[in-house]
Amino acid sequence: MKSSTPALFAAGLLAQHAAAHSIFQQASSGSTDFDTLCTRMPPNNSPVTSVTSGDMTCNVGGTKGVSGFCEVNAGDEFTVEMHAQPGDRSCANEAIGGNHFGPVLIYMSKVDDASTADGSGDWFKVDEFGYDASTKTWGTDKLNENCGKRTFKIPSHIPAGDYLVRAEAIALHTANQPGGAQFYMSCYQVRISGGEGGQLPAGVKIPGAYSANDPGILVDIWGNDFNEYVIPGPPVIDSSYF
Repeated sequence: MKSSTPALFAAGLLAQHAAAHSIFQQASSGSTDFDTLCTRMPPNNSPVTSVTSGDMTCNVGGTKGVSGFCEVNAGDEFTVEMHAQPGDRSCANEAIGGNHFGPVLIYMSKVDDASTADGSGDWFKVDEFGYDASTKTWGTDKLNENCGKRTFKIPSHIPAGDYLVRAEAIALHTANQPGGAQFYMSCYQVRISGGEGGQLPAGVKIPGAYSANDPGILVDIWGNDFNEYVIPGPPVIDSSYF
């Protein structure tokens, strides 16, 4: 990931931006491939760059629902899938390329009706992968290694019903300047059955969970002294929910 000539490398990154943009698109659970049935698809693969924008919730146009639901059971594994171009699920292509290194985060929000909810409720984090300094591996590297897929567990100890699942990747290749971080997210409409009920975890508002000056958002990942990354937002909910 490192470069001995950061200035030249950064200049090269600028030329790769458009080709490296990406979208969270498909979903699956176990042997069930939902494709884009429950995905609130963004209009294009461009990022959101303002942490205070309403587009941070579910991307551009993402506060409007779609007709489909992904139906799963509490405790099931759920997989979100990112690819650079709409409909392209080829594993031969990087999920998000162009040195768009950064974390991958998954949030959930309990809603009355996932097909109409605007995402203005509370969100709790259920999964994340930031940076492994020992292997110099980012969450986005993991996506690329796994054909764009990130799998997490639906919590077992939450109420049944409708939820929005928010999958997000943050590209940090130009995050050494304010507004340089790029946020790629999509929301999925998920209906959860079964489980052992319980109370919802404490949540945060999105936008509202991030600040432009957070150390995981305003950060120089190309500096020679970079060896630790602080993932933005709240921590993953307590293991007792799973």
